[in-house]
Amino acid sequence: MQHWSLTESRASSPEVLHSRDGEGRVVLITLGAGKALGEHQVKEAAFVLVVNGGIRVDAADASIDAGAGELFRFEPDERRAVTSPAGARLLLVLAPWPGEGHYRGDEAGVISSAAPEPGSADRRTDRSHT
Repeated sequence: MQHWSLTESRASSPEVLHSRDGEGRVVLITLGAGKALGEHQVKEAAFVLVVNGGIRVDAADASIDAGAGELFRFEPDERRAVTSPAGARLLLVLAPWPGEGHYRGDEAGVISSAAPEPGSADRRTDRSHT
């Protein structure tokens, strides 16, 4: 069993809580007041849960303001932007990980830009699966 408190202060953001090829990746993101995840997309289906604070999500022709406890789901390659006027903590779940077409870097040993930084606060994840 693995367990995380999503409301505790974190030393770094984003923080990869779990990552396993063929399964999924779980990432805790803290957005400071006025910060944003600019328009982007990923190769995986994505779930975004607002843990605390508030966000505005813009996707396609819709804009939704959301607070703690609200959950979003995005299709692979669906474009969206997330802004947080007052700050927020988000839980991002990507599945399956990695999605088809996800860039993984050179298989001969080059570290992908998606790999967590050495010494990050993630002590529960076997990094050989990132």
